[in-house]
Amino acid sequence: MSILFTPFKLGNLQLKNRFVFSACEDNLAAEDGSITDAAIKKNAKLARGEVGLIISSHMAVHPSGRNFIHQPVIYTDTVIAGLKALTEAVHEHGCRIVFQLGYSGVVHNPTGGQDPFAVNSLSEESIGEIIDAFRTAAELAVKADADGIQLHAAHGYLINQFLSPYFNHRTDGWSGSEENRFRLLREIISATRKVLPEGKLLLVKLNTNDYTRTPGITPSLAVNYAKYLAELKIDGLEVSCGTTALSTWHVCRGDIPVPEVLSMFDPAARPQIEPALRKMQESVRFSEGYNVEAARMIRPVMGKVPLFAVGGWRNVSSMENAVKSGDTDLISMCRPFIREPLLVRRIREGKTAASSCTSCNRCYIAIRKNIPVRCYSKGLPQ
Repeated sequence: MSILFTPFKLGNLQLKNRFVFSACEDNLAAEDGSITDAAIKKNAKLARGEVGLIISSHMAVHPSGRNFIHQPVIYTDTVIAGLKALTEAVHEHGCRIVFQLGYSGVVHNPTGGQDPFAVNSLSEESIGEIIDAFRTAAELAVKADADGIQLHAAHGYLINQFLSPYFNHRTDGWSGSEENRFRLLREIISATRKVLPEGKLLLVKLNTNDYTRTPGITPSLAVNYAKYLAELKIDGLEVSCGTTALSTWHVCRGDIPVPEVLSMFDPAARPQIEPALRKMQESVRFSEGYNVEAARMIRPVMGKVPLFAVGGWRNVSSMENAVKSGDTDLISMCRPFIREPLLVRRIREGKTAASSCTSCNRCYIAIRKNIPVRCYSKGLPQ
C-alpha cells in the first residue's frame, strides 16, 4: 500500500490518509456570509472522494475583516446552523474538517472592511478586539462540531502582516523584534486554545516567503517562527508562500492567464500592465512541490509537530517521495481538487498516477470576479 494511504494521527485525531484539501476561497457563501447548499455539496463531494482532512474556505472572524462578498463568516450565532450542516456532511463520509480563521490585510476588501495596511494603524484596543474575535470564532467552530481550527498567518492577511518586517513598521510592543512581531499570533493561539476542548485541532498556516519588494518573511525567518510555534505545541503547521495582493502568482505558480487578468483592469491601463505580467511569468513557472524545500528547512525545529506543505503537488510519485523522506507528513492540495474532487479515490483505485490540473490558474481569477470557483481550464464565462 502506498504511504499516502496510511493513517496518520494529527493531534488526538486519526486521519484515514495523508491527503489534505488546502483552504481556498470558493465564492460559495451567501452575501451575509452564511453557508449555502452549494458549499455543503462541494465539501461533501470532496469527502466522498476520500480526502482525509478538509480545511474550510477562509472564514472571516470579524465584520471589518472580510475579503470577498461571498466569503463565509464566523462571528455570529446566526451562521451556526449552516456550519453544522457543513461539518455533518463531511463527517458522514469519514472525513475530518477544520475551519480556517482569518482577518483581511493587504487583500482589497470590497465589503467595507479595514484599511489594507491596518497593521500599522491598529490601536491597542482594536488589536484586543481582533484577538477576542478569533477566540469567539473558535468557540463557534466548536459549536458547529468542526474538528478544529486553522489560523491563517500567510498570504498577506493580518497575522502575516504582523509577522512580516516588510509590512510591520509599528513602534510599540507589537514590532521591533521577531518576538514582538510574533506576539499577535502567540496571543491568538493562547486565546483560542482556552476555548478549544481536548481533541480539537489547532493548526497554523505560515508563509515561508512573502516575495515582497524588500524582505518580509524569508525562509530563515520562517524557521524561527516555526520554532516558536513548535514550542507552543500546535497540532500541525502548513507551509505556504506569497502575498495575495503583492506577489499573487508566487502563491499559486503556473500560468498567468493574461487576457483574463487584463479584463479586470480599465482598458486604458492594460498596455502598461500586460508587459509586466508577461515578464513575471518566467519567475513563477510551475514546479512540483514548490514549498517542499522550505518545509525541509523547517522540519528540524518542529519536533513532533506534524508538517504539511501545500503547492504544486501533481504526481503521486513526488508526493510519496516527499512523505517517505520526511520532508512533509501530509500532502496539502487545492487546485487539483478543484478540478477533480474525487482525485484521492481515483489514486487509491489505481486509475491515475497524477492530477490532471494544468495550473492554468483561471480558477484563481474566478475569486476576483466573484463567481463560483471551479475548474475553468476551457475558459471563464464572458
